[in-house]
Amino acid sequence: MNKTPIHAVLFDLDDTLWAVEPVLRQAETRLYDWLGRHAPGVVRRETIDSLRARRQTLAQTDPTYKINLWALRHAALTAVLAEHGEDPALADPAMEVFTIGRNAVTPFDDVVPALLQLKPRLKLGTVSNGFADLGRIGLAEHFEISIAAHQFGAAKPDPAIFHAACAALNVLPEQTVYVGDDLMLDVLGAQQAGLRAVWMNRFKRELPDHVRPDAVCADLSELANWLAA
Repeated sequence: MNKTPIHAVLFDLDDTLWAVEPVLRQAETRLYDWLGRHAPGVVRRETIDSLRARRQTLAQTDPTYKINLWALRHAALTAVLAEHGEDPALADPAMEVFTIGRNAVTPFDDVVPALLQLKPRLKLGTVSNGFADLGRIGLAEHFEISIAAHQFGAAKPDPAIFHAACAALNVLPEQTVYVGDDLMLDVLGAQQAGLRAVWMNRFKRELPDHVRPDAVCADLSELANWLAA
């Protein structure tokens, strides 16, 4: 067992601090309604599901899109607007509509109390592959640093993004715990970068035999108890 004292905790965002699927559905619905008013040629030929499928196809064409999800959505909107006879420049205001919806998240009830409990004794930060804006969401004050893949230029599970967060907090990887819901990106990614990893299992999923998190927690209150122990 690793006996190195823990000085910092880094958090994933989506499905760790809030449930992301309902947020994405709501944001995509808002965007689709906006397109219906401003780019009707798109909604006559596309559904929310078909737009999602187009993004998934486009994501395979450029490695950048695996890092920069904002750029992926913008490029997909630009292409579909042009294809259906609408002004491609509408992609900019369309993305602002989506971004507002994307940040209309409700943190899980345990999040703020646990962060307030942890902040006096540990350095806290976030590392995310998404483009949620903690300032808009209202959680930025709880974290010393926040690193997003689309701004950094590398995404989890690349060790570089974990190491950059540790350096920004002035801690060593072995002094740091990463907390996230994704077994490959968050748990194995963090461990391969030399951090300890806590699997945030809010949805009662089964842990496969080949992954061994340093701890498994159902919420941040359990995480706080584990860190205290």
